[in-house]
Amino acid sequence: MAQHETEVKLPASENFHLFLLAGQSNMAGRGEVTPGRNAPNPRVSMLTKDGAWAPATDPIHYDKPFAGVGLARTFAEAYLADHPGVTIGLIPAACGGSPISTWQPGIYFDQTDSHPWDDAVARTRSALRDGELQAILWHQGESDSNDELAPLYEANLEDLLQRFWRVFGDRELPVVIGQLGQFSANPWGAGTKQVDAAMQSVVAKHDNVGFVRSDGLEAKPDGIHFNAEALREFGKRYYTALAALE
Repeated sequence: MAQHETEVKLPASENFHLFLLAGQSNMAGRGEVTPGRNAPNPRVSMLTKDGAWAPATDPIHYDKPFAGVGLARTFAEAYLADHPGVTIGLIPAACGGSPISTWQPGIYFDQTDSHPWDDAVARTRSALRDGELQAILWHQGESDSNDELAPLYEANLEDLLQRFWRVFGDRELPVVIGQLGQFSANPWGAGTKQVDAAMQSVVAKHDNVGFVRSDGLEAKPDGIHFNAEALREFGKRYYTALAALE
């Protein structure tokens, strides 16, 4: 995994816009890193595993050794184009493989040796000393797309959103939810269809929750993870969905 050692100079807190990146591996990013496309943007920082701010270069996440290109950097670039004078702080907290049931207080997830909910909240609270939280970006559901867990997904997602709003004290905090991959090599089964319907049902209940479609986005050869180009496009779509909520 790449190391991020360079310190960054932070702006005034009102000009440091924070985004929490949460979910599982397709939020963490598994795209192939291309060095020629990984130059840092001086207006985009990331919170490292050790809790320091550093220039945001892929991999943003550190959940597993094969973390790679994600959607966060192109999301940030699109956001900056419409918000001159601000700097972005990305808070990576996604945990590859995590079902939504692990995003509960006190729950340990062995695949990433972490507590997904507790760690995300703690890292965000730490970041809030320096900036202001603008939105939560969520992509998760692959691990729940089965006959056992899919029927529970809508209630669990609604509960998750309510907890985010309570813990950060902002009922109007935007949340943007990404659709699961629509990959020809891995067609949706009944469980995935149910999770997708659950996401769209929850989104429809809230004016401050957006939905990002994954139409046309391609997978890596594994048929599970978006490839790097797809994730770069997905990041732009995430910003479009967020902007539509404003």
